[in-house]
Amino acid sequence: MNHLSDTNSIAPRRLSISVFTAVACAVAISGCSQPEPAERNPVEYKLVTTDDANKDIGSYVLPQDTSILDEPNAEKIIYGKRLLNETKRLLPDNVGAQMNCNSCHIAQGKIPLGDPYINSHNFYPRVMPRSGKEVDLTMRINGCFQRSMNGKPLKPESDEMLAILAYMEWLSQNTPKTQKVNIDNTGKVDESLIPDPVQGEKIYYAQCATCHGDNGEGIKDSRGDIIFPPLWGDESFNIGAGLARTYKAAAFVKYNMPIGIQTQGLWGHGNVLSDQDAVDVAEFFTHKPRPDFAKKNGDWPTAPKPKDARY
Repeated sequence: MNHLSDTNSIAPRRLSISVFTAVACAVAISGCSQPEPAERNPVEYKLVTTDDANKDIGSYVLPQDTSILDEPNAEKIIYGKRLLNETKRLLPDNVGAQMNCNSCHIAQGKIPLGDPYINSHNFYPRVMPRSGKEVDLTMRINGCFQRSMNGKPLKPESDEMLAILAYMEWLSQNTPKTQKVNIDNTGKVDESLIPDPVQGEKIYYAQCATCHGDNGEGIKDSRGDIIFPPLWGDESFNIGAGLARTYKAAAFVKYNMPIGIQTQGLWGHGNVLSDQDAVDVAEFFTHKPRPDFAKKNGDWPTAPKPKDARY
């Protein structure tokens, strides 16, 4: 998460409003752009600082996408939003997998525990254990292109990279650099649990195969656009991706899958699998065949390698 500035001088404030129903969220993961539903109650998160996490310094309110039109760089922000939703279709030369950025960043990066982008603009630069060096947001995005997308990096000054950065900056809603929005990027699972891939296979076919396929191949629509991404095989993320690790994948699965519909809340998900179930099914699909990552030997040069690393 991100840090923020001058904590004692920040007055409480409200930002823009937004609404997401379960249907809208389900559409977002597919990488398809759809109109947003009518506005409901605004979703608010506290702003916190490292100096005084308990100080009441204001609220972040999840912005409605229609408010992008009020921005001076609206065209760039909208393009960035489209690129994150339709990455494979719009950037085929940079995406080797059948994946969109928002295949993993739920509801356009707006959902707690679904790898949101809300703090991304302020979170970087920072030293990352995997690379052992300071990484800015451009480098982090390009890391995803090379790992999760099994593709090629964008040129840092390209229109596409600048548009993606513009969307993430807009989503931060001018949160001061010394603060962060109190929203968890990911959940946690018990990493002391021993994975059972045989049980994981049973869970996969009971809970996951309907969307991700009997052979992990995912689902596309009639135009060939991605609805649900592949979880293994040549068209999936490579072994250098975070989701190729058992416990990181288990945390994502535990709090975001399987998708469902509910009448309350933002996303019909969670509380379906136990920690053990999530670890088991993650062990099953992460260890299926997938592309290699050529630069894997350069990972964790100064930090201990995680026990669930694939190499």
